[in-house]
Amino acid sequence: MISPETRVPQQRSPPPFLGKRQRVMGNLNRSLALSAFLLLLLVSPTQPEVITLTPETFSDKVKEKDTAWFVKFCVPWCKHCKNLGTLWEDLGKAMEGQDEIEVGEVDCGASKSVCSKVDIHSYPTFKVFYEGEEVAKYQGKRDVDSLKAFVLEEAEKAEKAAAEKENDSDIDKEL
Repeated sequence: MISPETRVPQQRSPPPFLGKRQRVMGNLNRSLALSAFLLLLLVSPTQPEVITLTPETFSDKVKEKDTAWFVKFCVPWCKHCKNLGTLWEDLGKAMEGQDEIEVGEVDCGASKSVCSKVDIHSYPTFKVFYEGEEVAKYQGKRDVDSLKAFVLEEAEKAEKAAAEKENDSDIDKEL
């Protein structure tokens, strides 16, 4: 006699009123649904790293310590902004993994106060901020490689300048 602890649980059989073909089709449908779900997870695009900045978030974000922000200022009705297409999102994807650089965008139609505060008069405008200060304005070619090279260079310059400034203030404190 088999003790209750050693019994092997039996699989639940399908209801007796289903025919063999219906049971097979039900199993197949479940398998297909699971496969489709897993495929969607694998091929679904990840969201690019472009952060929308608003009057409520702009100042706090661009003031983050040791972080450069490359920000696009646009309005929805601007032909030149529309012609950028997915350029800014593509830049966001290209910048993923750059922990000290963030890519942001401001809709100047909805966030007029931000755009007037940072002196935006034409669209699109691209600016780099480091620890709350504007450090550069981009006016070069509008392609991902050029934008990426620019922000990497400007972020490095800003980081060095901030480190020198901090060292100078430390020296002043010692005196």
